[in-house]
Amino acid sequence: MAFRLKSGIFVRALIRRAEVGGAFAYVAKKGQEDAGAVFLKIDRPDGSVTVLNQARQSEGELVWTQPLGGPCDEEKADAYLEKQQKFDPDLWIVEIEDREGRAFVDEKIV
Repeated sequence: MAFRLKSGIFVRALIRRAEVGGAFAYVAKKGQEDAGAVFLKIDRPDGSVTVLNQARQSEGELVWTQPLGGPCDEEKADAYLEKQQKFDPDLWIVEIEDREGRAFVDEKIV
């Protein structure tokens, strides 16, 4: 069985990584510390937003998907995240404000 990093530790490390990279990041919604799903909301200066969530490919590889198909307006992103919270109240939402729209994750974004 592969080791899985607890969600709370992953989120804190991600925020630190974003800050070191010159971005501003914060927890918009705190989820379950051990295994809550993690969503990223990446804000760009042009007002567009990208939402990412973790998923596993068929081979078990961890990737980040774009459930809204790429950049969209903030209202659409917020509506999607609100719907996800109703479905899974234990999820995390990390908001990242970055000029370059970086996610600061190592895994592939598909």
